[in-house]
Amino acid sequence: MLIIPGEQISQYLAYDKLIEGLRNIFLSDYTMPLRHHHFYTNRDGDQNTLILMPVWNQDYIGMKQVTVAPGNAKEGQPSIYAQYILSDARTGQPLAMMNAAELTSRRTACTSALASSFLSRNDSENLLVVGGGGVARHLIQAHLAVRSFKKISVWMRNPEKLAMFVDQLLTEGIQVQAVTNLEQAARCADVISCATLSKTPVIKGEWVKPGTHLDMIGSHKPDTRETDDDAIRKSSIFVDSRIGALHETGELALPIADGILSESDVKADIVELVKGMYQGRKTDQEITLFKSAGLAVEDLAAALLVYQNFKDGLN
Repeated sequence: MLIIPGEQISQYLAYDKLIEGLRNIFLSDYTMPLRHHHFYTNRDGDQNTLILMPVWNQDYIGMKQVTVAPGNAKEGQPSIYAQYILSDARTGQPLAMMNAAELTSRRTACTSALASSFLSRNDSENLLVVGGGGVARHLIQAHLAVRSFKKISVWMRNPEKLAMFVDQLLTEGIQVQAVTNLEQAARCADVISCATLSKTPVIKGEWVKPGTHLDMIGSHKPDTRETDDDAIRKSSIFVDSRIGALHETGELALPIADGILSESDVKADIVELVKGMYQGRKTDQEITLFKSAGLAVEDLAAALLVYQNFKDGLN
């Protein structure tokens, strides 16, 4: 079994190639059981999450184990740790093991970008990213792979982290600006991409102008959400998976419980968009919302890119 070093994973997951890999795997045949969610309380009284995500096709089996520990931020540690094992589907032989934190962050951002290619306006110029964690680091580059933004803004609660985040991107040659007035930034944005661990809405529907695309990533528990009921009412709703997004995330589960949204209101999932079963955005004035809960098949697409490129490098 190959043990793939963490520092090499990012070099095999270029944003444009991963977006194309995701598109291709959504078009393919695979089996993806419902993932396991287990919630537990650690010794500090924080509620953490353990997630197990299996998937397979005729050639490969993929399994990811994820722990989400929001309290880690207080100690300067990542909130998410993850490991991935790729196996041969015919024999069950383990083929590769890799740290899945970078893999998860990149595939999440690239799935959002793939959805945006169907749901945001072609002439979108202003991108707002809300959050500064592992996924947020990749959102700008991923979204730039599908849209030509003229203005990119970033907001987060911690001003010191915000300054460091923006400085790093500027060092990489990506022109971004820090914003402190979230409402003002949201009112001007064409695409708003949120990747926070906020328990309550950070984006209000009253701030969202016609034609905006909302990309909601962070909420992963039934009692947490990043946008409010007003935004849900205004938006055409799209998801990565109906099973996951509608029942596992408060973004949609809470409005459903309150009678504001029904499962039938969801226009399409990402597979239906990729396969052309639904056209996506229909008018320039439509507000679209994509809710990502994360899919095991997305991890498989990313893991296969890493595995195949790493193996080729050994030959």
